[in-house]
Amino acid sequence: MSKKRIEIYDTTLRDGMQREGMSVSVDEKIQIALRLDRLGVHYIEGGFPGSNPKDVEFYQKMANRRLRTARLAAFGMTHKRGARPHQDPLLKQLLKVDTPVVTIVGKSWKLHTQKVLRVGLEENIKMIEGTVGYLAGKGREVFYDAEHFFDGFNDDPEYAMSTLKAAVGGGATRVVLCDTNGATLPSRAAEVVRHVVESLSVPVGIHAHNDADCAVAVTLEAVEAGAAQVQGTVNGYGERCGNANLISVMPALKLKMGLDCVSDHRLAELTETSHYVAEVTNISPEPHQPYVGENAFAHKGGLHVSAALRDARTFEHVDPALVGNKQRILVSELAGKATVLKKAAEMGIDLSAEGRGSELGRLLKRLKEKEHAGYHYEVADASLELFLRRELGLHKPIIELDNFRVIVQKRKSAVISEAKIVLKGNGGGELPIAFAEGNGPVNALDIALRKLLPARFPKFMDELSRIHLINYKVRILNEHKGTGAVTRVLLDSSDGQDTWGTIGVSENIIEASWEALVDGIEYGLIKRHRRR
Repeated sequence: MSKKRIEIYDTTLRDGMQREGMSVSVDEKIQIALRLDRLGVHYIEGGFPGSNPKDVEFYQKMANRRLRTARLAAFGMTHKRGARPHQDPLLKQLLKVDTPVVTIVGKSWKLHTQKVLRVGLEENIKMIEGTVGYLAGKGREVFYDAEHFFDGFNDDPEYAMSTLKAAVGGGATRVVLCDTNGATLPSRAAEVVRHVVESLSVPVGIHAHNDADCAVAVTLEAVEAGAAQVQGTVNGYGERCGNANLISVMPALKLKMGLDCVSDHRLAELTETSHYVAEVTNISPEPHQPYVGENAFAHKGGLHVSAALRDARTFEHVDPALVGNKQRILVSELAGKATVLKKAAEMGIDLSAEGRGSELGRLLKRLKEKEHAGYHYEVADASLELFLRRELGLHKPIIELDNFRVIVQKRKSAVISEAKIVLKGNGGGELPIAFAEGNGPVNALDIALRKLLPARFPKFMDELSRIHLINYKVRILNEHKGTGAVTRVLLDSSDGQDTWGTIGVSENIIEASWEALVDGIEYGLIKRHRRR
């Protein structure tokens, strides 16, 4: 028997864009739409062409694009009160963009009908049926979004249902129940959806908002109750608390409920799609997001790590590869021997050989000492690798400091930082010295160091030019000590291909920064040579 098919309707480009501070260009909307099509969603709602020129341009440009799996939908609303559908300029614009699907939103709650639309209850029903009928008569497939349906049903079930029946009477092929205020709990949503499914002759959809932190649960309960279409956004983007997160809904439907929504190979692109949309919209990916977050399958506690390495099912609810993610083993003060063995193996260091037990025990002891002092290696894999290699005598330092000096001077309208670096010599002669000015102490040290290295290590010139500092974070570890507190500095570096994190800890922020800076450069240089 074939699996029940659930339609995925993505509204990131319309409803998701209502998130505060979110804005993308037309070209970026097209990029996101093409990526959603690649993921295998069935419908992409690109915007509200009657509301702004950007959405009109998006649909015009998308007319020349061939979608492989998705059908494009345009969003609109019922015609204005006192007018006929063919006279409404917004409906004319919907027809002009010429999408195969049109989604119309209408009122199902008497409160909104009377106080927002300010029309009579019967007139609202006529507006719904007339609008849907007009668009269907023009050859469009029409979906009807029943706004505030659950609130309307709680207030007056008979009237709320009459609005749905009006849409079906006009020719709507899908009726979508919207929990617009996000207030409905999952069990109540299931009751209402089940009643609607049993009462209508067309497939029913669910569109949940997350104000009660239940949007995903409401969506899944609605499907259990008979809903055939789910609407939502990538990463749950949307107004206020957001919408149902399709990135969580899709794997739950397929992997937990055994329903057909997207193919296996498309589901394996879920993590990449989530991060891609986050980057295009300029929002940092949430590391703890279920299924696709960097930490979704990360293990830190020693007992957890040991068990997960024996059989991942012990602490992983699905195989991360199914959603395009991967297992991560974190090294911290909670680490056990299995953690260190695993991380060392990832770095090409075999500590499992016979006779290396004492080395492993010593490394674990030193690691916990460093973590106790304030190091946080789970977010600084590059520093962890250098630490292990130094402890095992496998790393010869490239940068060996004799001394440095940093001066910060306030000059009229500017603050200038000047750094002097002296490296250890190569066995005679003057010590290598460099001076540099920067817009801050760390920047000045970085510039001065880059002046010294090419002359001493010409073979590294090409690699050095590719390495750039891309993030700098400072945290005070024991605030009660005031200005004498220990400082942790985390740096992210990149060579344009890979990114890596390093760490430095000291009571002096400049010293902590220097340590992280040197680790970042040394790791980048040795990594490039290993790749060769």
